[in-house]
Amino acid sequence: MKHRVLILGGRGRIGSHVALDIATHTRAQITITGRSPETHSNSQLSLGENVQFLVLDLAEVEKLREAIANSNLVIHCAGPFHYRDANVLKICIEQGVNYIDVSDHRSYTTKALNYHQQAVAAGVTAIINTGIFPGISNSMVRQCAEEFDHPEKIHLSYLVCGSGGAGITVMRTTFLGLQYPFEAWIDRKWQIIQPYSQREVVDFPPPYRLHGVYWFDMPETFTIPQAFPSVKTVVTKFGSIPDFYNHLTWTAAHILPKWLMQRRYMIEFLARVSHLMTDFTNNFSGIGVAVRSEVTGEKNGEIGVYRSTVVHENTAVASGCGAGSIAELLLAGKLKKPGVSPVEAALPTDLFMQGMAKRGIQINSHWC
Repeated sequence: MKHRVLILGGRGRIGSHVALDIATHTRAQITITGRSPETHSNSQLSLGENVQFLVLDLAEVEKLREAIANSNLVIHCAGPFHYRDANVLKICIEQGVNYIDVSDHRSYTTKALNYHQQAVAAGVTAIINTGIFPGISNSMVRQCAEEFDHPEKIHLSYLVCGSGGAGITVMRTTFLGLQYPFEAWIDRKWQIIQPYSQREVVDFPPPYRLHGVYWFDMPETFTIPQAFPSVKTVVTKFGSIPDFYNHLTWTAAHILPKWLMQRRYMIEFLARVSHLMTDFTNNFSGIGVAVRSEVTGEKNGEIGVYRSTVVHENTAVASGCGAGSIAELLLAGKLKKPGVSPVEAALPTDLFMQGMAKRGIQINSHWC
């Protein structure tokens, strides 16, 4: 009997790559959803005969409940998650169905984690934040942290070329992340950080090398200190290629009035303009991604630094690999952790490395 996987938002850029990964690495019957029937046939053709399409709006609660009840695994890719409640997760727990998402926003992560005890009681494994960043990046942190007796500082840097091939939703997510100051774990205290501040030039692997990154609000800011209690500081910084996008984003964060940035119509305007711009610059910059995880800590009584890096030519494909590799493990019964967990708390490093190697993604690690 084939496993049945429901991918909400499976016709989007990220969701379709999650579906492609699962279709490639499992024999599951996949149902992808979208709010309208337009163009869905193209998605089915590219993903194979094990994929079907369902017209579904998340507001149609009874239809959503029925679709979840008929599934073995639900993967939530219908962002931006800033606007989402945790109703999908709640229904999965009620129906006893395992859950994955590619969420990337602090507010949604907080809502999801509030269902931890209910998921434990129901025996449901719910793993959140499973794309590329957060996702693969979190597992890289775990890989590095495990090299130490006491990891103390974590510095995560993310770099995306143009749109990353991830569509307008990622543009919305970027500008949503500029709306408010956020708390970061620094020197064992929660300190207020201004978004897109404190530019830092980071050395990424080739072909990217030296590029500027800025503070950015990510769920890892607070999930990683929970996973690794000895950690005193967690830094999450993000940058774009070409570099002039960084300056435009900085302007949106620091020059535009805050009341204007907090209006939904302004976010939509900025996202659409940026999407048009990246459609052009993608031809020169590509749509790749680079992640660098650097952990400082104590090992055998001495302080050391361990660094892990990854690059991929397509950000959306990498996100699909992150979520798809976890879906494969859940479907095969190789990963079971009842409750709601961020990926760094749920996925053992050996399984992470095996999943990446299977997908041709090379994680490079070394002592600095």
